[in-house]
Amino acid sequence: MSTPPETLADLVAAEDVLLFANAAITATGQREFRSGALDQQLSLDFLHAYVRVNYRRVYAASLALDINDHNAARIVLGLLETAGEASAEERRTEGRLIAARLARLPPQRVYRLFCEVRRAGINNRRTRAIMRDWLAARPDLGHDAVKYRSGVKTAARHVHLRCPQGTEPLAEIGAFLFRPGKLPRYAHPLLDAWRRAHYEQGAVAELPFTVAEGFAARHGMEREAFLKRAAPRMTRLERLRTHAVAQRPDVDLSVMPLTRLALYVLALPFEQRAARRTELTGALRTAARRAAGKHAGSWGRVHAVLDDSFSSSGSGQKRRRPLAVALACHHLLEALAAPGAYRGLWTSGRDDALLVRPWGPTPLGMRVLDALEPGPGGAEPDRLVIVSDGWDNAPVGLAGEVLRVWRQRLDPGRRTAVVHVNPVYDADGFDVRRLAAGVPTAGIRDAEDLPALVEIARFAEGRTGAAELDAYLDRRVALFLGGKEPVA
Repeated sequence: MSTPPETLADLVAAEDVLLFANAAITATGQREFRSGALDQQLSLDFLHAYVRVNYRRVYAASLALDINDHNAARIVLGLLETAGEASAEERRTEGRLIAARLARLPPQRVYRLFCEVRRAGINNRRTRAIMRDWLAARPDLGHDAVKYRSGVKTAARHVHLRCPQGTEPLAEIGAFLFRPGKLPRYAHPLLDAWRRAHYEQGAVAELPFTVAEGFAARHGMEREAFLKRAAPRMTRLERLRTHAVAQRPDVDLSVMPLTRLALYVLALPFEQRAARRTELTGALRTAARRAAGKHAGSWGRVHAVLDDSFSSSGSGQKRRRPLAVALACHHLLEALAAPGAYRGLWTSGRDDALLVRPWGPTPLGMRVLDALEPGPGGAEPDRLVIVSDGWDNAPVGLAGEVLRVWRQRLDPGRRTAVVHVNPVYDADGFDVRRLAAGVPTAGIRDAEDLPALVEIARFAEGRTGAAELDAYLDRRVALFLGGKEPVA
């Protein structure tokens, strides 16, 4: 009996939605190991246009998913640019989603988006209201005016922000942006520190680090002395980026996000990793337990296949990103598994996660065979998680064949749940590369999103329909907007 046309259309729509979700999570338009930046950008351009035109409601709802900031900004720009294609109800929902997503984006990303809005000539009343509301919600617009001066200036011009004369905070910001040097001093401490930093070295350390760096070079300040004075005003990421601060023993690495911490660890030489083994391993495990949250210890017996082949080195723009995701997933899966019930297998055969490096081919098939072996006590794993870019090449296609035979012949009852998470977007395929048709695959950018991505991946297995996917999107939108989860 053939499948009704309506069901076929629903299945195609569900596949398109999952394809876009994977791309929006992993792709950033930057060069990858096997594809250039232009290929990535063209592929993303097509996907955004295709989904926006054919599934506008889903396109907007994607803002509620764990997509990366690059694609979130592109979706916001696309919705604002094509507002005339939406109904009044759709515009209201999109406005709430856009406002909620802008509140979660880093401010520098939002100001960059506002500059793109101005270049695109999007100047309707709705867009100006969204921009004004976001600027009004900023905790300290004076700080933004110093740190993101061009972005604040562009946004203020575009929304016709009223900057009255006088000594009010907004008036000072207006004078700072559009009439610099007219006021003898500013009441806002950062604005006045910026004024004094032009001729006074002592004021440089009072500024945000990225602004202070320029003034320090202008005054010829020694780098070590400047970093020591600027340390109290640095963000956590700025501290990791500066060599002098990274060597300080009092830096608490455990407060860093898990994937960012893994990137920092992999950037260290092997000698430093070995010498700081206790500190680094403890920080990774602490960050993993924090990321696991309520899911900690709830996944039962977990076996993982982790890709540390040469392709995990990434590219010049995303250096060691795939390997960092695998290292972070390794520690997160250890926290998610029951105590003592985790087993991680690296494709290189290494058993020291702290000293992994991108090397060699990708024998995923052999490692999958090892991972499906029963653990201590003869118990099969409850979950098998594969973290890889999907380029199984030693030999080619073995992993997919192993998983196919395992599912059809040895585990038709699905006692072991298998999921593949892929940190690399395949521009040619408009999706992340898959190992086998029957293995659910989800794109991943940050290991912290792994529990949510496993939930999304089940829709790719083909055992749930479009109705379940729509319900899942509605639930995520309701939670994202701060409402209660709708009743199923």
